[in-house]
Amino acid sequence: MTAEIKSNAKHGGPYLALGVLGLIACVACFIYAAVHASKLGDAGPGSWGYVMAACGLGAFGFGLLLSGLRAVAPNTGKVISLFGDYVGTLKDPGLWWVNPFTRAATISLRTRNMVTPTIKVNDIRGNPIEIAAVVVWRVVDSAAASFDVDNFNSFVDTQCESALRHLASIYPYDTGESHETSLRGSTEEVSIALSAELQERVKRAGVTIEETRLSHLAYAPEIAGAMLRRQQADAVVSARLRIVEGAVGMVESALDHLEKGGKIQLDDERKAAMVSNLMVVLCGDHSAQPVVNTGTLYQG
Repeated sequence: MTAEIKSNAKHGGPYLALGVLGLIACVACFIYAAVHASKLGDAGPGSWGYVMAACGLGAFGFGLLLSGLRAVAPNTGKVISLFGDYVGTLKDPGLWWVNPFTRAATISLRTRNMVTPTIKVNDIRGNPIEIAAVVVWRVVDSAAASFDVDNFNSFVDTQCESALRHLASIYPYDTGESHETSLRGSTEEVSIALSAELQERVKRAGVTIEETRLSHLAYAPEIAGAMLRRQQADAVVSARLRIVEGAVGMVESALDHLEKGGKIQLDDERKAAMVSNLMVVLCGDHSAQPVVNTGTLYQG
């Protein structure tokens, strides 16, 4: 993996001033020599021609000097290479001067985000699901991003989709167990796992993953209806269990209050009848209908 090093560039202000002043002087000298050479004509000495040639060479040299200036914007890196060899990276914003024969490739160091395409994959139980994610990332090593992968943007895109596919295949979409990790019920844990796996995949490109979040999660259309009915059935069963648990507690409390103090004594058969009636009332879907019993418990 190529390690990033800091470029030994010089501040560009003095070089800019020197180059501009030198160009102005060379142009002025060239014009002056050209005017005097035209006045002398063909019979005049050729010294002015040499002056004009020297001014041209000087202008070329100062132009070459100015070509070494590099402007660096905030959160931008300039990867400097000389005849194919990496010589350093410019990250500090401002105007800098480097060897005019070097090549500078610009890489953005700003934070980026991308939304992966919605992909269809089977979860760990074999259920086809649709899933997509938002990934926030940025380049931290410009040398690795430039030289260790062919195109770091395309590399990150591909690795994001690959990591998302693998993540979806090792977790169930949903589970009825509270302690089991699932894609729908354990959002934070799944996001952390996705970030860790993706970071391991893209570190060779000099990229760091700042955050990942699932942006889309659903059953595939061919099983969505069946899974919705199963979820509804699970919800009904869970609700019934809560109702029964609450009703049992209320019945126990009612019996304890009735027998408290010893004023009301109920035998086992009367307790069973009261429990039955209370459970019907508390667990029923409809309101209880009053019934007037003109007999006794033992005589209908």
